[in-house]
Amino acid sequence: MPLKESFFDDVYKVVEKIPYGRVTSYGAIAEFLRLRGSARMVGWAMNASHTSNKNIPAHRVVNRNGLLTGKHHFGGPKVMQQLLQSEGIKVKDNKVVKFDKLFWDPKIEITKSE
Repeated sequence: MPLKESFFDDVYKVVEKIPYGRVTSYGAIAEFLRLRGSARMVGWAMNASHTSNKNIPAHRVVNRNGLLTGKHHFGGPKVMQQLLQSEGIKVKDNKVVKFDKLFWDPKIEITKSE
């Protein structure tokens, strides 16, 4: 299997574990996968997730400041925000409100749950 597909699959496995009502960042996923500095590659995986047969909750992945930087990949400028709000996550000016409290760190959470 090509590295790209394997990497994307690894990213999707992490994203599938983000709990309802929580968010994480591209960089946190990259760091969990031991690819620190590869946040942009995680973003590419999130963009490609829309063509996956799996239901990847890509809307739960935002930038390190809680900004909805990937919103233009959701078929409309408000779709990502609407998906987050449907989970009880407040968004103001394209930014997750109380990002620090809603942040899900895969390094901590996946290790704890496994």
